[in-house]
Amino acid sequence: MVTEFFMAMEPPTCTHQEKQIHVVNGKPVFYEPQEVKAARQKLQAHLVQHRPEKKYDHGIRLTVKWCFPRGRHHDGAYRITKPDTDNLQKLLKDCMTAAGFWKDDALVASEIVEKFWAKIPGIYIRIEELQ
Repeated sequence: MVTEFFMAMEPPTCTHQEKQIHVVNGKPVFYEPQEVKAARQKLQAHLVQHRPEKKYDHGIRLTVKWCFPRGRHHDGAYRITKPDTDNLQKLLKDCMTAAGFWKDDALVASEIVEKFWAKIPGIYIRIEELQ
């Protein structure tokens, strides 16, 4: 089974790493800043349109190409500035789990992630079952 799609959007640049902590009654409490909540909602709204009819339940390879608005950069040039790919992926995979793409993101056994500057911003995603 293979699922492949492109979500035309300006990819969020805030990441899962931006969770905050405050202390209540001497105990740390973690919370998501509004910016991260908005990014999560944006991703999930786009993702649910592409979820497969049946959840993946075997090992998968996940390929993701993050295409950020190019501005003064060359179309297709690699983006070598923040956010880090691992932080982008964490939020994306959490959203894909919530949207029903798979039983658990632990099924992702192979991952290919790239960041680019692009004339058409968005996120390209390909999911394929491993043999």
